[in-house]
Amino acid sequence: MNRREFVRTAGGATAGVAALSAAGPAAAQEEGTESGGGDGNTAPDFGGYLDDVGNFSGPGSTVDETGSDTVTVEVGVQANGGPNGFGPPAVHVDNGATVQFEWTGNGSHNVVSDGDGPLDSGSAASSSGVNYEYTFEEDGIFNYYCVPHETLQMKGSIVVGEDYPTQTLESGGPVEVDPHYAGVPIQPHYVGFGAGLAVIIPLIFTFFQLKYGESPHTSGGNN
Repeated sequence: MNRREFVRTAGGATAGVAALSAAGPAAAQEEGTESGGGDGNTAPDFGGYLDDVGNFSGPGSTVDETGSDTVTVEVGVQANGGPNGFGPPAVHVDNGATVQFEWTGNGSHNVVSDGDGPLDSGSAASSSGVNYEYTFEEDGIFNYYCVPHETLQMKGSIVVGEDYPTQTLESGGPVEVDPHYAGVPIQPHYVGFGAGLAVIIPLIFTFFQLKYGESPHTSGGNN
C-alpha cells in the first residue's frame, strides 16, 4: 500500500466516522421524540370524585358532546349494583349547551349539585322522561349526585367549555426519556471517537513510511 492508496482508504474511513458522529445523535434524538409520545393527552381532572362510580372507567372515558346544543344524560341506568347510575357519568359540553336529564323509570332519583353548584331537580322522581334540564353558562367541572343513592356512588360530572382543571393521562401521555437515548452522551462519544481516529491515522501512515520506506511516488514496488 502506497501513500496515495493509504490516504484514499484512510480518508474514506474518516469520512464514514464523521458521518456516523453526525448521524448518531440525530438518530438518538429522533428515537427520543418517538418515545416521548408527542405533546401527550390530557383529560378533565375530577379530583377523585368519580373514582368509586361503577360505570366510570377513568377521566379518558369522558364522553365528548361538544358541538351539540342539547345533550342527554340518563338517570337510573344500570350501575352500582342496580339502576343507580347516570349515563354517561362524565360528559363534556360547550358553554351554553343544555343538558337534559332523562329518567329511565327505574327507581326514584334526583339530580343535586355537590357543594354550591347550580343543579337541583328537587325531590326524587320515578316517572320516565326528561324531568329536569339545565343550561350551563360558565366553564368548569360540575359534580352532582342522586340524594337517595349517594352512598351507592350514584354520581356524575358535567365538564363545561374549555376552562377547567385537567390532568395528564398515564396511558398515551408523555413518556420520560432516558437522556442516553436522547443523544446527550452519545454525541461526545462519537465526536471523541472521530477525533481519535484523525490523530491515529497519520501516525499509522508515518509508521508504514518509516518501516517500508515507501515513496509518495511509488506504488507496489519499483517502476
